[in-house]
Amino acid sequence: MITLPHPMFLFLLFLSLLTSTGQMVFAKGKENVTEACSVTRYQSLCIHSLSQFSNTAGRSPSKWARAGVSVSIGEVKNVKAYLAELKKHGLMKGRNKVALSDCVECFSYALDELHRSLGVLRRLSKSTFSTQMGDLNTWISAALTDEETCLEGFEGENEKHVKVLQNRVQNVSYITSNALALVNKLATTGLGRINDP
Repeated sequence: MITLPHPMFLFLLFLSLLTSTGQMVFAKGKENVTEACSVTRYQSLCIHSLSQFSNTAGRSPSKWARAGVSVSIGEVKNVKAYLAELKKHGLMKGRNKVALSDCVECFSYALDELHRSLGVLRRLSKSTFSTQMGDLNTWISAALTDEETCLEGFEGENEKHVKVLQNRVQNVSYITSNALALVNKLATTGLGRINDP
């Protein structure tokens, strides 16, 4: 007579298979984001900010470039809203008040340039690929310059609001720098990879 395994044993076996499959998917996803971020200057920040795209972007340079620019847009929007709050509540005085207005303007330009870049990344074409890559490089570099320009003109680095502002702007410029590196990787990878699954 054949003895069937206890239902609890089967359940535990099923659970362990499920867990190991999940761990393999997670490990593969971590591998994808680590590989994608290897070309960036701020790798740990890249891995942290883009790990959510690990499985969907896989090993596709175009999807990683799109993810990088999307995350950058989200961060720029957050900082822009923060700057608008500072301005609205009049928390900066004198020279810093003028610098804040300039900074808000810089972030508006940066957001426009990043949105334009994302639009191009969504409709990459083999026939105009090199032109598109040139445009992307120009616009994302301009966005990065705008973010860095925002920091000029502030004084009293130890003042609380100035310090927080500088940290937030610097962080967003690192994320944009990473997005630019991912776009440059796409440019060097070439046409054959743009329609990756």
